[in-house]
This record gives sequence, C-alpha cells and structure tokens, in this order.
Amino acid sequence: MKKLIFRNIAKDTLIFFTIMCFTVGTIVWTLQAVNYFDYVSQDGHGLKTYFTYILLNFPKIIHRIIPFIFFITLFYILNEYENKNELQIFWTFGISKIDFAHKILLISIAITILQICFGGFLSPYTQLKGREMLKNSNIDLFSSLIREGKFINAAEGLTIFIEDRNQDGSFSNIFLDDSSKSVTKMIYAKNGVIIDNDNRKVFQLFDGKVINKDKTKVNTFEFDQIDFNLADYRSSTIIAPKIQEINSLVLLDCSNFFSFKNLKISKPDTFKCRESIMPEINQEIFKRFFKPFFIPIIAILSCFLIITPKSNYKYERNKKIIFLVIFFTLILSEGSLRYSTTSVLATTLYLTIPLIFFLIVYMFFYRNVKYV
Repeated sequence: MKKLIFRNIAKDTLIFFTIMCFTVGTIVWTLQAVNYFDYVSQDGHGLKTYFTYILLNFPKIIHRIIPFIFFITLFYILNEYENKNELQIFWTFGISKIDFAHKILLISIAITILQICFGGFLSPYTQLKGREMLKNSNIDLFSSLIREGKFINAAEGLTIFIEDRNQDGSFSNIFLDDSSKSVTKMIYAKNGVIIDNDNRKVFQLFDGKVINKDKTKVNTFEFDQIDFNLADYRSSTIIAPKIQEINSLVLLDCSNFFSFKNLKISKPDTFKCRESIMPEINQEIFKRFFKPFFIPIIAILSCFLIITPKSNYKYERNKKIIFLVIFFTLILSEGSLRYSTTSVLATTLYLTIPLIFFLIVYMFFYRNVKYV
C-alpha cells in the first residue's frame, strides 16, 4: 500500500510539473518570439528561419523556469493533499512524515538531473544550432526592408539608401555603399528593381554610375543596367556564438577553475579562450551544473507544509512564511550566481552554500517530525 501511495504522489507531481512547464514555457516562448521578430522586420531573414530559430530556443526557456515550476508544483500538490485530507490518510496508513519528505527529495533529485541535462547539454546544443542557422542564412526578405529616405544596413558590409519607392515596386535615386576596409565602392542609379525569389536574388540597377577607389587610384564608369547580386550578402545579425551557446565540454576545457584540460574538443572558430572572459565562462558552468542543486532545498522547504495540519490556527500563517522563504531561496540562487566569480571567497561560498543550507533545513525539519 505504501508503494502505491508513493507512486501516486510521484505521478501527480510529475504530471502537474510537466503540464506547468509546457504551459508557462509556451507563454514565455510566445513573448520572446515577439522580440525575435526583429530578425524578420529588421534583418531580413525569412519566416522559415525565424520559426526554426525560436523553436530551437524553447529548451533554454524550459531550463530557466524548471526551479520556479517545481516550487509551484510542490506548493500546489501539498496544499491540495492537505485540503482534501489525503495527508491524514497517509499518516493513518503508517507513513511517517520523514519518509514522505524522503520521497519528495527523490523526486527533487530527478528534477535536478533533468535541469542539468537541459542546461548542460540540450539548451546549449539547440541554441548553437540556431546561431549556425542564422549564420548560414541569406537575406530572404530583403525587399521588405527597403524604406524611403532611410539608410538600410541589414546586410553586413552593405548600405543602401532609396529616395523614392514607386507604386509598381521599383525604386528611384538609389545609392549603394559596398565599401570594404581597403576599397571604396559606391553605386548610384536613377532606377532599380529587386528580384527576390528562390532562383534569383539581385538588385537590377538602371542608368547609373559606379565609383571604385583604392589607395592609389579612382575608377569610374557609367552603366545602362547592372545586376547587383544580393545572394552574396549575409544579414547583419550577430552570428558569433555567445558563451551560453557553447558546448559544456568546451567551457570546461577552457575554464581555469576546473582541471578538464586537453579534452580535444572542437571549438567554434569564433570562440577563443581568453582570460578576460574567464569569469563569464566559470559563471556559465556554475549555472549549468551547480545552480540546479538549489532544487532539493526547495523540496525540503516545501515539506514544512506537512508539519502543521489545516485544523491548526497557525496553518495559514506558516504557509505564507514557507512560500516567502522558498521565494527568497529562488532569488538567492539567481542573485548569488552573479557574484560567484568575483573572488575566490565568493566562489567558495557559492559552491558550499547549497549544501550547508540544505543540511540546516533538513536537520530542522527532522527535529520537528522525528516523533511524528
């Protein structure tokens, strides 16, 4: 009977946790997707690229909300059990409160492993895939970026100015700056039209002039028609991977805090192990592999809800106190991470506080329920 009861607790907890993760995750993902729409409206990426990119960012959102969702799940489940008198049934069947807490801790360990998997491996992998997709993506919706009387810098290394946009979709008085560090290249055309489809992506320019200037000479020639190939240009979107998108093994190999050197892991070409970014690298490692250990603390704090029955006049007061303490713990886990690499002392405190905090809370809980 005890195994059946504990199996039911685990099932209720995990089902509610999963539903909440996808519900809250979808809400956050939708709000974030609106912010990412600049990749279409300003950088010229196609809708397929946009939707694929935001889908690849969904694991990152799940990783960030797991501790909060687990807190809400335990608080809701334990309150529901108490309101429906199910906890009293557990005690009647001989289940001790310390055994009940141990089962909740086992669930919390499973959630901790889940968050490490998401944060340490899945989330960086999908984010890096999304960044590589942006890197390899051409400007799919270039024509939609053109605005009258504005300089357009959607493509890297290319500036376009259009004076007028005609009703037939063509443009008048066009200026293009295709300069590099060593050569200045400017094109002026009286008229032009963009051919933007799967087969061709060119800016057809009519009746204009090209000016090429290097360090020693200036070349100028006029043209009746010239096709300016837009397919050769990439978006100005940042394509270098951020630290949170780098493989965990690469970060461990790079870190000066851990001894995982010479792992022979292939690194992105744009990522270099520099001393100046070492605090950010160590902080990212802590976030992926050490921050999840606050989850068992959330679990044992939530178990204080089972100490006082709802018939006790202190029940509502204790419930509010427990809620605030757990909420403060979540803030502590986020806030302390920001200062975890500022000094050796800060790093030591960050790595030891979860264990010390857990032992203190567990001993206090055990003292209150050991005879119950």
